[in-house]
Amino acid sequence: MPTTTRVFNFSAGPAVLPIPVLEQAQRDLVALPAVGMSVMEVSHRSKVFEDLLAGAIAGIRELAGVPSNYRILFLQGGASLQFSMAPMNLLTKGATADYIDTGTWAVKAIEEAKRVGTVNVAGSTKADRYSRIPTQTELRLTPAASYVHITTNNTIEGTEWKTPPDVADVPLVADASSDILSGPIDLSRFGLIYAGAQKNLGPSGVTLVMIREDLLARSDEGLPTMLSYKVQAENNSLYNTPNTFGIYILGLVMQWLKSLGGLSAIARINQRKAAMLYSEIDRTGFYRGTAQKDSRSLMNVTFRLPSEDLEKTFDRQASAAGFDGLKGHRSVGGLRASIYNAFPEEGVAGLVDFMREFERTHG
Repeated sequence: MPTTTRVFNFSAGPAVLPIPVLEQAQRDLVALPAVGMSVMEVSHRSKVFEDLLAGAIAGIRELAGVPSNYRILFLQGGASLQFSMAPMNLLTKGATADYIDTGTWAVKAIEEAKRVGTVNVAGSTKADRYSRIPTQTELRLTPAASYVHITTNNTIEGTEWKTPPDVADVPLVADASSDILSGPIDLSRFGLIYAGAQKNLGPSGVTLVMIREDLLARSDEGLPTMLSYKVQAENNSLYNTPNTFGIYILGLVMQWLKSLGGLSAIARINQRKAAMLYSEIDRTGFYRGTAQKDSRSLMNVTFRLPSEDLEKTFDRQASAAGFDGLKGHRSVGGLRASIYNAFPEEGVAGLVDFMREFERTHG
């Protein structure tokens, strides 16, 4: 018989969504109030959807304090498509783009940018197995680069930038898929931020792009239409049919964040959750965090046990106890607890209790 009991979902993405959002979507799934049809059936050209789209944009703008000279776009293709779109639109002919290599997804972004133009890897922590974020003094930035690209949170390696690097007047471009809207952000320090929605914003299939308006002029007229930021901005993300349901859910998530008290409030919650889990990891040495302490992510907590066999046992027993998705990425192994905005504090407390009992019986 199928279970209807919810487990604690530690998956790195698609990830946990807020219960109030799921419940409202469930109530409105068959027919939106006063509309008489599902949001999945509403035309993207209708006044109903235009209002939903405007509400989602307004929610992001209010929560993140997005300046008026930035456009908010909802695109498709995930962050992986942005690995190509960003250089296609922003890497001007004959210029160089600087990329800072902090892990697997940064490497993928670098590889795609190299297909478009000249890339300078301005810093890397590969030699340290990506266990940390590089310091400012380690960076070798290109004067007058087209842009500098960072990955704000490294999902696989469990590290994050605590503050963005100083890049002077060069536009800073960020893949923020894993920590977008997990706390206050000074968007004025960035020229472009993009993020897949499936970790902190909503379901998979929507990609948030926030871009400073002056950068839209770099979109060459010869670009494929769907890959032009300028075209997407001119059409308010409606050049083709967008992920209407995903945008609807994203709008509900923005309302949920606002109901909690905004980004400062969710930041405090995220800090409490991460501190609780890291404290247990550091308590005796039975568990070992993989990221250096000053680079630890609040979103993706990565750790190891004394042996791979123990890690397999831990994952199996944790899953049986209702803690799902703790197996580390296949490229690095180990264990990973992804505790995004919607992940409940009681789930972290429950995992800590499980970890203590596991250490008692296996340590």
